[in-house]
Amino acid sequence: MFLRAMMPLLSLFIAPALAADPLDRDALAEQIFAPFSLGDPVGDPIDGPAGNTVYSLLNSGGAEAGYVFQTEPLAPLPGFSGSPVNTMVVMDPDGTFLDVRLLDHNEPIFVSGLGEAPFHQFFEQYPGLSVSDAIVVGTPYGDGAGGSSLVYLDGVTKATASVRIAHESVMGAALAVARDKLKGISTQPPAYPDPDHVEDLTWSDLVEQGIASHHVVTNAQVNDAFAGTLWEDDDPEASDDPDAPYLDLWIVDLGPKSIARAALSRDGYDELQSFLSISTSDEPILVIETARHGLVSPDFVRNTAPDWLSAEQGGLPIGLRDADLFVDLAADAPDGVAMILRTDRRLGFDPGSPWDLQVAAIREHGMFQPQIGSVTLTASHATPDRFFLRPEIPKPTPPWLDALRNRQADLIVLGVFLTGLTLLMLLGLDRMADAKGFRALRLGILAFVIGFVGWWGQGQLSIVTVLGALRTGIDGGSFAFLLYDPFSLAVWAFAILGFVLWGRGYFCGWLCPFGAMQEFTHHLGRWLRLPRIEPSERWDARLKGLKYVLLAGLVGVTIFAPAEIDKAAEVEPFKTAITTFFIRDWYYVAYALVLLLGSAVLFKGFCRYLCPLGAVMAIGGLLRGRDWIARRAECGSPCQLCKVKCNYGAIRKSGQIQYDECFQCLDCVTIHNDQAQCVPLILAARKRGLRMEAAE
Repeated sequence: MFLRAMMPLLSLFIAPALAADPLDRDALAEQIFAPFSLGDPVGDPIDGPAGNTVYSLLNSGGAEAGYVFQTEPLAPLPGFSGSPVNTMVVMDPDGTFLDVRLLDHNEPIFVSGLGEAPFHQFFEQYPGLSVSDAIVVGTPYGDGAGGSSLVYLDGVTKATASVRIAHESVMGAALAVARDKLKGISTQPPAYPDPDHVEDLTWSDLVEQGIASHHVVTNAQVNDAFAGTLWEDDDPEASDDPDAPYLDLWIVDLGPKSIARAALSRDGYDELQSFLSISTSDEPILVIETARHGLVSPDFVRNTAPDWLSAEQGGLPIGLRDADLFVDLAADAPDGVAMILRTDRRLGFDPGSPWDLQVAAIREHGMFQPQIGSVTLTASHATPDRFFLRPEIPKPTPPWLDALRNRQADLIVLGVFLTGLTLLMLLGLDRMADAKGFRALRLGILAFVIGFVGWWGQGQLSIVTVLGALRTGIDGGSFAFLLYDPFSLAVWAFAILGFVLWGRGYFCGWLCPFGAMQEFTHHLGRWLRLPRIEPSERWDARLKGLKYVLLAGLVGVTIFAPAEIDKAAEVEPFKTAITTFFIRDWYYVAYALVLLLGSAVLFKGFCRYLCPLGAVMAIGGLLRGRDWIARRAECGSPCQLCKVKCNYGAIRKSGQIQYDECFQCLDCVTIHNDQAQCVPLILAARKRGLRMEAAE
């Protein structure tokens, strides 16, 4: 809301920045491991821009073995830094990932938090998976993965949102390439025989219903195919009897049990079912040839690919192999040469869709060392859909919904806490401030914020999110990346609601884990009786302006030097103190500890003077709709007690509350309502006492 409203204003003063350029061809070639190498661009760049180029992948022999492309130009989904994650994807012609490798990113959690090793390891899960697989990041929801064709990738703890964004970029780019380059690629799981479908069929039924397809090629047709070639006169038998069949071929898919019973004898059927009980993904194809062509050459070896037969479906080749089964046909089946072939459904064959069997017609020319010539005879086949089931294509849930499900329990606890805290303040802010146990209640809430919202939930809001949203808005991108971290998004929602109700104080005073840590450090300093540093009013006002200078500097870096934003954002110690539990390089830890322990003598110095997120919150506080802290005419003149007691210096001499610096500690509310502390109330009580004495 607030960020989107600020985009037009900010864009008047700053120019859009360009994302880091993808690798050029030479740099990309260095990323390809032997025995492969990078080939030339394949066709035109997708959607036009040269950065969208897809290159061919060459094997050691120089033949095309797949495709190589970068994800940033094809699917530039912004990460939390506002910049896309760029990876190199290597994919074979069937759409199987051969390699996915991280090239460039600015994700803050990996740059200087967790380190880049977990990010690289995440991408190592892709090889072997297919672009047509339903791949999601996370763990199975509900009853688990049993029976599901979803493929789950392990995320990275504390960085699940970043890896979800990276995954969506990989899949978006891969699908764009598949649609444009991989013509005929299967986009849905193949059908499989319905085990519960039963029909009482005979061979005659198979023929009448087209379940057994019949293809006849005459000698004359073969002669025509060889006409004008060296081999046109090398088949005297074809010339002598042109009308006789050269090929008389029957094709039957034996996967459905009802069809297999009709085409085979009882023993043949039992042998086939025994074979299928082991080879569960194979689809058995019966071919019968009753003319003079035959099915295989004299040199054919059983249990290998037939040398004269091949198959194709959807423009892609289908692997065939002899099943090495004894073929005992039904009594009324044609008498001829028969064999059962097998093909694997997992390799792309869909028995529920039409496909072609290609038969090579071979001729020889010459007596010694004859020259071999061939033409291809094509026989199409399709088995009716009623014999098959097609798996329901699992539609992966939107990433934001996966994120919600994976954090469901945490979000419920957070929602109850945030709703309860907000209602408590809306309905009884004065009563809460006046309660004797208010200090203990406040410290208990702050401890919960540190432990659950911060360390456990990783809900520490950061200037990085603001800058990423700013960059996305200027570049005209999508704000969908915010949905990948629903826990932090919920905190943002209540922080923005707090702007309207109370100003910046709701978040900065109650919901910021690092701010809560500083407050505990302050109480530790008071318990240890450490000296307290408090700048003069003039220096306090000057120092409070620093956070706005830092915010402006970070905005400038975001626009003009986006590659450096992760380093610049380290002005926040949140990643060190909250995200990584102080497990970082010593200088990051030292910086965070100096700021944290400094609060023991300079009350919440980072929050008051340096926090760029606090500057954003102060600007957001301009949305505040009311002055919610009650004041009296005597506040400021003559009474200065609230001003003196305010640790944040958020009360002017006039008694007016400076809401853009108020952290909602409620100390002044307690004083205002306490007849033992509030000077106007004490004086009024004394006057009433004097009047009562005079009246007596």
